[in-house]
Amino acid sequence: MATDHRTLHNRVLAVLGPAIAGDEYAAGHTFTLQGLEQDFGVSRTVAREAVRVLESMRLVVSRPRTGIRVRPRGEWNIFDPQLIRWRLAGDGRMVQLRSLNELRAAVEPAAAALSARHGGAEERAQLAVVAEQMAATGRAGDLETFLELDIAFHRRILELSGNEMFAGLAQVVAEVLVGRTSYHLMPLTPRPEALRLHLAVAQAIRDGLPDVAEAAMRSIVTEVSTALEDDTPSEPDDAPSS
Repeated sequence: MATDHRTLHNRVLAVLGPAIAGDEYAAGHTFTLQGLEQDFGVSRTVAREAVRVLESMRLVVSRPRTGIRVRPRGEWNIFDPQLIRWRLAGDGRMVQLRSLNELRAAVEPAAAALSARHGGAEERAQLAVVAEQMAATGRAGDLETFLELDIAFHRRILELSGNEMFAGLAQVVAEVLVGRTSYHLMPLTPRPEALRLHLAVAQAIRDGLPDVAEAAMRSIVTEVSTALEDDTPSEPDDAPSS
């Protein structure tokens, strides 16, 4: 029965979450548990479970007698990975991607510099291995493996920085990388320049060169930012990598 509840409440969330994230319901719009039961054909328990998930993201607030109210956008937990996925799936995808890449631009170059200063020697050496694997799979056009390695690469840099706040953004960065691949904003074969920059970041971190690592990482996120200035997805030959 528990599995049935999870399946059903996920079905409710799959419709209601993206609708709220996509501004189909304005701040202040109210729902009721009874209304959700009727609209989705689910039990009160299932409706309540779905609302609790939305409350955890601060998308809604539930109060006795006043119902379930949609919160203003400024109150949302915008770093929640599920909310990011919903927003990337909507019409405001490019706006969300630009916002997330601006966050990356503010954090990842600094994280790369800190990783070169404070990361353990073994972990820094392993990062260079990951970058080499990225280059090999990228040149081979294996985007699935490349994406896995790309996520691991950026996660490790955030973690190696020694800054727990930076490390806490690892899943957010992962959602950016997954989203760009899912919505065909990555080339069939990553650009040679992007592969070179990833190798440069990793080698600088491995060799303990914080200024070089920071500059190379800034070049990566700047390249992506430039590509995202266009409102439409890039063609494969022109799309950015990482």
